Amino acid sequence: MDGVSQAGPPLRSAAHLRRAPVQQRSADRLARILDACAEVLDEKGYEELSTRTVAARAGVPIGSVYRFFGNKRALVDALARRNLDGYAERIAARLPGVRADDWRGAVDLVLDEYLAMKRSVPGFALVDFGSQIPVGTPAAGANHEVAGRLTELLAAHLGRAADAELRRAVLVSVEATDALLQLAFREVPSGDEAIVSETRELLRAYLARILD
Repeated sequence: MDGVSQAGPPLRSAAHLRRAPVQQRSADRLARILDACAEVLDEKGYEELSTRTVAARAGVPIGSVYRFFGNKRALVDALARRNLDGYAERIAARLPGVRADDWRGAVDLVLDEYLAMKRSVPGFALVDFGSQIPVGTPAAGANHEVAGRLTELLAAHLGRAADAELRRAVLVSVEATDALLQLAFREVPSGDEAIVSETRELLRAYLARILD
């Protein structure tokens, strides 16, 4: 690495870090560490990931990794957090281009941004928002947090309350979409387009009950 973050945006929440970065140089180093973590995950998988390998890839002393993270799981959790922050930011940036009365367009955007990240963001295919590491053991609350962020974004855009009914419907949608897209990417490495299309139709049919 050349000392400049290559892939990811800043990590917005530092609550789970051992120490929050204060200076820009420290924040840049944290970003490089997370970028390196994502690259190693893509190349070697979670089992071969180590704090030492990440430090070497990021071009930082191993102590710099331990300054922020106690172990590789904490590293991956931070990467998942950054992914969720980035996902929410991408949706928020694009929602103003969708009419407020076009909830289907908004839902399509939410799905399309996830697919774009799945196909292009380093480390995302394995980690996404923290629900797949270790493989087969979903992280408690990951989909609840995704659903909460999406509920707030959609409610604000559509001009309706983020009430219990909407929160429940978005959570069910997130859980169903998660399962179906895992299937789509098992069938075809880039995502089976027929299954993606079926997922889109399922979401539209289900959410029409409360958004039409």
